Amino acid sequence: MQRQTLNGPWELQQAGQDQRFEATVPGCVHTDLLAAGAIDEPFYRDNELRLLWIGEADWVYRRSFEVDAALLEHEAVRLRCHGLDTLATVRLNGDVIGRTENMYRTWEFDVKSHLQPGENHIEIQFDSALNYVHQREQAEKVLPAWGVGHHKLNGGGWIRKQPSNFGWDWGPMLLTCGIWRDIELIAFDTARLNDVLILQDHHTPGQVGLSVQVGVEQLDAAASLNAVSIVRFDGEVVAEASAPVSDGTSEIALTIADPKLWWPNGLGEQPLYEVEVRLIDAADTQLDSQSKNIGLRTLKLDRHPDEWGESFQFVVNGVPFFAKGANWIPADTFVTRLTPVDYRRLLVDAVAANMNMLRVWGGGIYEADAFYDVCDELGICVWQDFMFACATYPAFDSDYMANVKAEAEDNVRRIRHHPSLALWCGNNELEQGLVGDEWTDKTMSWDDYSRLYDDLLADVATTLDPQTDYWPSSPHTPVGDRRDFNNPDSGDAHLWSVWHGREPFEWYRTCDHRFNSEFGFQSFPEPATTATYTEPKDRNITSFVMEHHQRSGIGNSTIIHYMLDWFRLPTSFDNTLWLSQILQGMGIKYAVEHWRRAMPRGMGTLYWQINDCWQVASWSSLDYFGRWKALHYMARHFYAPLLLSAVEDLDQGTVAIHLTNDHLQAQSGQINWKLIDLNGAIVRDGSIDATIDAQKSQLIETLDLSTQLAEHGPRNLLLWLGLEQDGSVVASNLVTFVRPKHLELPDPQIAARVEDDEDGISVWLEVQHPALWTWVTLPGVDARYSDNFVHLLPGQPVEIMLSNLPNDLTPAEIQQRIEVHSLVDTYA
Repeated sequence: MQRQTLNGPWELQQAGQDQRFEATVPGCVHTDLLAAGAIDEPFYRDNELRLLWIGEADWVYRRSFEVDAALLEHEAVRLRCHGLDTLATVRLNGDVIGRTENMYRTWEFDVKSHLQPGENHIEIQFDSALNYVHQREQAEKVLPAWGVGHHKLNGGGWIRKQPSNFGWDWGPMLLTCGIWRDIELIAFDTARLNDVLILQDHHTPGQVGLSVQVGVEQLDAAASLNAVSIVRFDGEVVAEASAPVSDGTSEIALTIADPKLWWPNGLGEQPLYEVEVRLIDAADTQLDSQSKNIGLRTLKLDRHPDEWGESFQFVVNGVPFFAKGANWIPADTFVTRLTPVDYRRLLVDAVAANMNMLRVWGGGIYEADAFYDVCDELGICVWQDFMFACATYPAFDSDYMANVKAEAEDNVRRIRHHPSLALWCGNNELEQGLVGDEWTDKTMSWDDYSRLYDDLLADVATTLDPQTDYWPSSPHTPVGDRRDFNNPDSGDAHLWSVWHGREPFEWYRTCDHRFNSEFGFQSFPEPATTATYTEPKDRNITSFVMEHHQRSGIGNSTIIHYMLDWFRLPTSFDNTLWLSQILQGMGIKYAVEHWRRAMPRGMGTLYWQINDCWQVASWSSLDYFGRWKALHYMARHFYAPLLLSAVEDLDQGTVAIHLTNDHLQAQSGQINWKLIDLNGAIVRDGSIDATIDAQKSQLIETLDLSTQLAEHGPRNLLLWLGLEQDGSVVASNLVTFVRPKHLELPDPQIAARVEDDEDGISVWLEVQHPALWTWVTLPGVDARYSDNFVHLLPGQPVEIMLSNLPNDLTPAEIQQRIEVHSLVDTYA
């Protein structure tokens, strides 16, 4: 096998125009125009509105390249395009060699007869996806979709292109095109590998059996071929076997002794085994090879009848576990800008928040290999949607269905070996109101829906990846009427009655669903991020630019509605941004703590969403630059393996103390609690010895505080809880008995002391009076903090470690520049 990359410098031209620009492949038209200085920064202020024309135009990429005569001596020479976005006509030396209509597929064209030794010319024209879908709508029908008009362009259902490229309620309408993944020439003789499926057998104790099923494309049907599989762990060969190729297939059986099992984050290690497959001819010449990293594990979706209905829980290596995580969207509007470093940074931050699962949402892309590789390394399980979201699709069109089938086959084959892969899911939210008895101006028919999601995708997933479960939609109710899409007794749920229905945060405590795969609340990015897309005159949340970077039609009004319900009116633009983050974190904390207390009835929470694709007000916990919002810091605690939480009953004057344990071992410790007034004086305190079994949640004790609440008043008291193990507080929580806006908090008199020792630079925080939601910033520095938005009490100093600091920044300079704020600073 010989390969020649065609990545690198290309030339870009708008069809019908003379001007040409330097371009880079992989890439897209927007990033190339931006690099050439031909357009302004698309994310700045409202520049997006002046760049919509790019998506309405046709674009041409071209380059010249040299081909050695030796490459053309191979029996087969192919042009392999790993991603063309989307409607492409490919010409080689003036000849049309292929057309494409799906950005998610890998396209391959036979080009041997079109190439020549020496210089060759390739040209790829991309037709406007927007013009195409409008033509389909005019010629055939408008496909119903949600959100069209306010934040989304029409017609995305007609084309196999990233749905959120047309706009979403958190993303811009910047319709890309281009060679978005690698492009290369491949040349080979006799045969090549075209499929490798690795199945695992865990039935025999002390070993794991592997069945390596190999697909071969043979140019010479009479050739005698063998497939060899070599398994390595830590560089050492632990198994090797071979089998002959017959009728284009081979199956190799291997046994791994003393297997090291792969576990999700928090449950164990993530050892990876390399499985290499070689294709050998009769002369023992290697014709081709592939290598895949796998983890030895079983990972299944367990659904069985139980006392509440039907379970919905993931089980790894026979152990059920509570899924803790979030939904993942494309991490940049221009996904070609994302590097392995970007993926690792975001996924490391997911692990830092104690997450063990991410849902790759169906309105984006099947992610890059680097994403899944890092998930494998870090133990982040992946719920993988197929790319269908919040719209209807022409399942009545046979060409469309064939295109989707090829797309699904490509991506199932590419992703299936990853140990992080937990589930295939057909679509996002179609069953939540976009399907009816027949096609209307609001729905697609159940028959066509079923043809695509119950039949086609289910068949591809279960045939090509028989060891990973398939789920037709999210949300979905598998028992009874599937139109009852958020049934609490079975299936998964998207619970949006707080954000979209303005139910109070307390509403979450009325929900006892089996698996909560979407729920969320918005916040603004912090001032440093907001400054990157605004001018000073824009810095009011009702300005045109700020509202342009708020794609939810109800967004700002909803944030303010809840903000004024819980907090005092903030005194400045910056304080509004920070307070929105505290509000967001508090709301999601309220939900997650309740659902973790409900374990094992409920066995998962994936909040919407972990990341952003541009600078925007959104539901994310990490903003576009990866800066942690308050929610992400709070997630470190409410997703921690040991969760100490409380349920207050204001009518009875009681507080129920709960302990939740995700560890695979029983845990014990001492729960210390103290009821304090707003000056920090202890009104009452106590300690409770607590022991909890592995993977359990239980009520530890109910405190009767009615006497103290009656005497001091609920507006004047706070309850602090701390779980202590081996002299260290490993979990804590704070209970207020009224909305924080009604607390008459004094100036906490925060003292910040910067220290530098062998562990690094840290800041110690101490207070004279309670300080709620205290956060540290270092203006002008993108520092990382080990914790933030913490509650401070007198006599309980808190250390926050600082990292990602400039090498020339001294502790003394940090002491001068550091800023510390708490809740009272947002209104005082």
